[in-house]
Amino acid sequence: MPTDTSAGLAIPLTRWADGRLGELAASTGSAAIAKLRGRTLVGERAQINAFRIPGRRSAGGGSQLIAAQGGWVAINLSRSDDRDLLPALFETQMLDCNDLGEVVELAFARSASDLVARGREMGMAIAWDQEVPASPAMETLAETAIAPAQSDRPLVVDLSALWAGPLCGHLLHLAGAQVVKVESEKRPDAMRDGDPGLFHLLNGGKDNVAIDISSRDGLAALHSLLERADMVIEAARPRALRQLGIDADALVRTQPGKVWLTITGHGTRGAAADWIGFGDDCAVAGGLSSALFEASGAMGFVGDAIADPLTGITAAAAGWQAWRSGRGGRMVFSMSGIVRDAIAAERAADRNRFFRELNDWAAAHGRRFPAVGERVPAGPLRDIGADNAAWLPC
Repeated sequence: MPTDTSAGLAIPLTRWADGRLGELAASTGSAAIAKLRGRTLVGERAQINAFRIPGRRSAGGGSQLIAAQGGWVAINLSRSDDRDLLPALFETQMLDCNDLGEVVELAFARSASDLVARGREMGMAIAWDQEVPASPAMETLAETAIAPAQSDRPLVVDLSALWAGPLCGHLLHLAGAQVVKVESEKRPDAMRDGDPGLFHLLNGGKDNVAIDISSRDGLAALHSLLERADMVIEAARPRALRQLGIDADALVRTQPGKVWLTITGHGTRGAAADWIGFGDDCAVAGGLSSALFEASGAMGFVGDAIADPLTGITAAAAGWQAWRSGRGGRMVFSMSGIVRDAIAAERAADRNRFFRELNDWAAAHGRRFPAVGERVPAGPLRDIGADNAAWLPC
């Protein structure tokens, strides 16, 4: 019987995360960032929640890997709406949405690529282990006029939620930025109540503004705040931004040096702009589960929603460098593309070492995640809307 401990186990790709953190520490001069390790940022949610090393079900329990014709499909079923879509996905009414055995049986007789294409059209977070990411890890969609090199404390407006975007804002806060987290009055960040420990780590020390985006006054206040920002972090699909009347490209083109960081599952190219992606399924789309199978013969998830922290670190490093140089621009990050690039870099650096880490990961299935070091929040956690008076028009 294997022991319950995984002491000494490496979480794959954390060495790559260390490289990006090193770049961020060098460009910011932040002692707080210099002390961070990729292993900690990648593994702290699992440590807080006492997760176990996953197999075909993700560490957080929301995503499932299911065999189909031509590969494996990762389906995120953490939202009740996703389970309700399963009959339509499999084109049958004879399905108990809570019976995973039925889902597995139906998937095995269907094409993996067809299931993923259909699921994405329906708005599901779904991926195929054999796909090629639709977009590069990072690309610049709009450029600003060059501003003088920046040295003052930047104002960062963080519109994002969950993990990747808030981690980016957290790292910028540690670098010295003034960060304002914006939440919807009617739909606050789901992680606030869903994972309060991680939420405090990622958002402690940030000011908090709550806006009713369904009202004219609320939208006006949001637009005013975005115009004042030196940097913006968001993770909305293009359609959502249009509905709010936000033209990110126009904003950066008219404000020299402004940095706009757009975090996506799969980029903004073509149909992929509307695909939903979370950390676990995006890692599968980036090829991480396929690499695990290649190294160990076992199929499963690697890490805990690992595309999220890798993307948050990457966006913070790229965003700060752009702001500091005065070049600015709208930068789009693809979580699946970032995972693909991280895998390629680790293979190139030391393929044998990378494969040993993957093989050890597969062998540790069911054990507790390795201890990754504890952190304290960077400041108090502000209540929703606590700083409206400071940041919004009267």
